Amino acid sequence: MFGNYLIGLREGLEAGLVVCILIAYLVKTDRRDALKPVWTGIGIAVGVALAFGCALEFGSQELTFEAQELLGGSLSIVAVGLVTWMVFWMRRAARSLRAELHGRLDTALRMGTGALVATAFLAVGREGLETALFVWASVRAATDDAGSGGPLAAVLLGIATAIVLCRLFYRGTLRLDLARFFRWTGGFLVVVAAGVLAYGVHDLQEARFLGGLADKAFDISTTIPPDSWYGTLLKGVFNFQPDPTVLQVTVWALYLVPTLALFLAPVGFGRSVGVEEQKATDEKAGSGGGSSRDKAGDGSGGDDGAGPDGQRLRDGAR
Repeated sequence: MFGNYLIGLREGLEAGLVVCILIAYLVKTDRRDALKPVWTGIGIAVGVALAFGCALEFGSQELTFEAQELLGGSLSIVAVGLVTWMVFWMRRAARSLRAELHGRLDTALRMGTGALVATAFLAVGREGLETALFVWASVRAATDDAGSGGPLAAVLLGIATAIVLCRLFYRGTLRLDLARFFRWTGGFLVVVAAGVLAYGVHDLQEARFLGGLADKAFDISTTIPPDSWYGTLLKGVFNFQPDPTVLQVTVWALYLVPTLALFLAPVGFGRSVGVEEQKATDEKAGSGGGSSRDKAGDGSGGDDGAGPDGQRLRDGAR
């Protein structure tokens, strides 16, 4: 279940940090009047994500077995594509995420309430929909035949932990090297995504959309029984299957090896880029209503002031 917990934790932190950055910037620049439309946009985004997840879960139950497998397999592959893109995007954008969101808020503030709602909705909605789809696919892959709710409970616990951490980030009572955190959890998510991808291929084979269902690469069910504690652990963490098909193993290897190698390769830019961008953004924020002591440091290790009461938000990446 640890794999599902980490999925919920990482995905929740990504969305939560976006919310913290938006709120802290408005508080620091003394634009509390804009908080209500921003929270409205955030609420709509969360509602859409929940509705999307419910539609996936309950809508698929009304289909035939072949249709369920075809839908589940197709969406699993789409989810893997989205989470892979998001992992690489976060890796590149970690240094400039705050500056980008601040720029969007500045534009929305000039355009009015509707633009603020739309900005918050789009900023959080992208994370929400991607999270709902990937969580649904990963939980579906990790849930056993008895319909255990353990994988879903682990994801919800991860999201709850992320909410607590984001609150602590905002208040300035917690410090974390987010760049390193997202790097290590991103690498783990690539491994999890490889298992989800293999499971999605198996669904398509069961739906008779792809062939080769009877061509087993190996079968170690007697060595690692699926109902054993270690078989359950491997299933929950890596979506391990003791009797995969040749196509599953091939797709798993073709995805995992090059994707993980690219993800772990050094990022091709220096620290000074994120530093200069963040300094410029913070100076702009300070001139809009904050005092000089409210200005944050650079995006690689500074705090983002959230108001005169001393609350701080660390949303940069080292």
